[in-house]
Amino acid sequence: MNNTTTSEKKNVKRNAAADIVCIGLSAAIIAVCSQIAIPATVPFTLQTFAIFTVAGLFGAKRGTLSVLVYILLGAVGAPVFAGFTGGISTLLGNTGGYIIGFVFTALIVGIVSDKFNRKAVPMIISMLIGLIVCYAFGTAWFMFVYARNTGAVGLGTVLGWCVIPFIIPDLVKIACAFIICNRTGKYVKF
Repeated sequence: MNNTTTSEKKNVKRNAAADIVCIGLSAAIIAVCSQIAIPATVPFTLQTFAIFTVAGLFGAKRGTLSVLVYILLGAVGAPVFAGFTGGISTLLGNTGGYIIGFVFTALIVGIVSDKFNRKAVPMIISMLIGLIVCYAFGTAWFMFVYARNTGAVGLGTVLGWCVIPFIIPDLVKIACAFIICNRTGKYVKF
């Protein structure tokens, strides 16, 4: 009985250490991908790609905690957000809602990854739903902050600024994240 208890304690410690390493590395990957900007008419980063991949590979717990660590690092001033920005002012600014929306995206993708063992159709649908939730949360936040700071702006205008230019790149990111999760997922145990 005592050997089993000791063995269980070692497994718990090993799993906790693995969680910490996984979450820390995943937060770092999100931070690095946030700095990779693809030049276009409206430049876009690989933040959402990293979030889809991390949540798809590591599930709801590790994926969501990774995003929370990333956001907390940025909130305390580490330059982890796009364009090497950081600080609470970024989160409270016009686009801060999209960053907070990443938490919901990771949670949705992670839950589906856990429940359906990374099966193709549920994973792709979860990534699409996660993206839509992020868009909705971020757009509502943008409209609120913009109206407070500058003046009222219509939904169509905000969608034209903050969502429509990103739809095709985000769909490409979903496809790439799904391929990575599908091909490497068998090597990741959670």
